Amino acid sequence: MKKVLFGILFLSLAMVVPILTMAAVDIHVGIPLPPPLVFPAPPPVVVLPDTDDVYVAPGLDVDLFFWNGWWWRPWEGRWYRSHYYDRDWGFFEGAPRFYFDVDHDWRRFYRDHDWHGHRWDYDQIPYDHLQHNWHRWYDDRHWERERAWGVHDYQPRPEREREEFRQQREREYHQRPEVQRHEQERRQREGGGANIKGKMLPIISVG
Repeated sequence: MKKVLFGILFLSLAMVVPILTMAAVDIHVGIPLPPPLVFPAPPPVVVLPDTDDVYVAPGLDVDLFFWNGWWWRPWEGRWYRSHYYDRDWGFFEGAPRFYFDVDHDWRRFYRDHDWHGHRWDYDQIPYDHLQHNWHRWYDDRHWERERAWGVHDYQPRPEREREEFRQQREREYHQRPEVQRHEQERRQREGGGANIKGKMLPIISVG
């Protein structure tokens, strides 16, 4: 009798556990993947001044960032991230917080070697060098404290000014038509009870 009861209990658990596991995973059916990025070699990066160690690949026509151990890219009002610079992109709900520290004009500043009126002698950081050192640089505040991001006569922006800048950037971002459209789609998904906010989520491409 005990064996029979144990068997029934085991079968019940086997049926319930997969259901719970599936319920914990949010799969965004129909959210498209961004087009692939093709590189002849891993892209070098530069670190952007006045950011929390945000790196960008300046040699590309599209924005490709590295921050906090992830590669990030925006595409058509959505954000994607991956541990690789050229594949395995996953959809990220909302915008990563680092993006609101990124200056709109960074490409012009990079081209002119000038950061808000100060000579900017940035380093071109090879991919392997970045991968081996980014965490230590972050912990040591290497770019901010030791090199001032390569900006001559750098004067740190007051924290209040930095916060105002972040808020302005966030407002401008959410006013973009493509972002508003995707946020409306997100609210509709939430209404269906099928969304987990603030996570990188797997994507199933259909069709």
